[in-house]
Formats: sequence, C-alpha cells, structure tokens
Amino acid sequence: MPIIKWLPRPAPYLPVWQAMRSFTEARTLETPDEIWLVEHQPVFTLGQAGKPEHVLNTAATEVVRTDRGGQVTYHGPGQVVAYCLIDLRRHQLFVKEYVALIEDVLISFLRELGLAGACRKPGAPGVYVPHLDSQLAKIAALGIKIRHGCAYHGLALNVDMDLSPFLGINPCGYEGLETTDLRTCGVHATVEGVGDMLAARLADAFASRCNTAHAAPVPVLQGSGMPVCP
Repeated sequence: MPIIKWLPRPAPYLPVWQAMRSFTEARTLETPDEIWLVEHQPVFTLGQAGKPEHVLNTAATEVVRTDRGGQVTYHGPGQVVAYCLIDLRRHQLFVKEYVALIEDVLISFLRELGLAGACRKPGAPGVYVPHLDSQLAKIAALGIKIRHGCAYHGLALNVDMDLSPFLGINPCGYEGLETTDLRTCGVHATVEGVGDMLAARLADAFASRCNTAHAAPVPVLQGSGMPVCP
C-alpha cells in the first residue's frame, strides 16, 4: 500500500519537482511507493512536448519547463495535485496501463461525487465532465515521467479555484478547451477532503493491482514521458 503524504501548502513547484526526481533516483526495489498531495502556488508548466505558443498570457505567473509528458497546464490554489511515485515493475504495469488505471480511478471517484458524466475524451488526455453548455470541460489533467521503471508526476483535479488562468493558455495544446472545477459542477468540498479521498482510492487501486500482478516482470521503457498533461 503506498504511503500518503500531504506536503506543506501552498508549495512552489520547483522544489517539489526536484524532490520527486531525487526520490525516484534514490529509490531501490524495496522502497515503498508514495502518493504526495499538494496545492501549488500559481504556476504554468510546460511538458516535454510543450510549445511556447500555447502560452498566451501568463499575467506575470511563473512558467516552468518540466520533464513530464505533454503540453501546458496550470496549477494553483483550489486544485489538488496527487504525485504518484510508483514502481511500475512492482505492479506489473505497462505505461499505457498505468495511465488508464489513474484515469479509471478519477472517473470512478467523480461519479461517486455525483458527476455521472465523467469520462475520457478521444484525442484529448485527461478526464472531462459535461459543462453548462453541454460541451465537455476538462476537470482533471494527467502527466507522468518514467525513470528506471518508476513513475513520478501524476494528476491534478480542479476543486474550487480561480479558473481564469486557464484562459491564458491552450490547455494541453488545445485551443478553446474549456476547464471547470467541482464547485462549478455543484460539488462543494475542500481541497483537503477531496485529496484525502482521492489518494485513498488511488492507493487501493495500486494495492489491488500489486496483489494480482503476475510473477514475470513487465518491461518499462527507461526515461519515457507519456504525451499527456499533468
């Protein structure tokens, strides 16, 4: 079962990213998996495939080029970020299976909160819900990095936040992509409460996967980054 930790909040992005990389570099086959929960100070992050032209107006907010897969996204107060520091070999997971597992947990969790329309959107990674105009709006983003068979980075779920900074980017490289949060969808909850519940469900999913894994190790590409948003 992964260890769940809340980091001090609000946290600047760079030290947390550096800590994730250091943790992953130092871990051994015996190192327990961990899930780090955090609420970041305002920051735009550009993934490995991120194009500067997708950053339209930062309004003096910091922009960080990071090593996760994908394009550009925003982190800020009112959003819970769950960094999943997971040994994929231990769980016998290929990278695509790992991404699908996280998305499945998010979709199930959102439906548990009453958002029955939570779903994937073909060609646009992340998790979406029907918005006020009946179009799908992004409520959760996903992005990972794999090193030495271990994953870091993770997912971000919008809880109760100022969504206006998303207007300053093309989220995940998609012009005009709408974003939303739980509050806008009628779910009134705190970042702490949502983070605790989400982390518990992620931990259960990883533990279940570990218990049913096959004996033979699954190969994982070294240093790969999935082309998805964080």
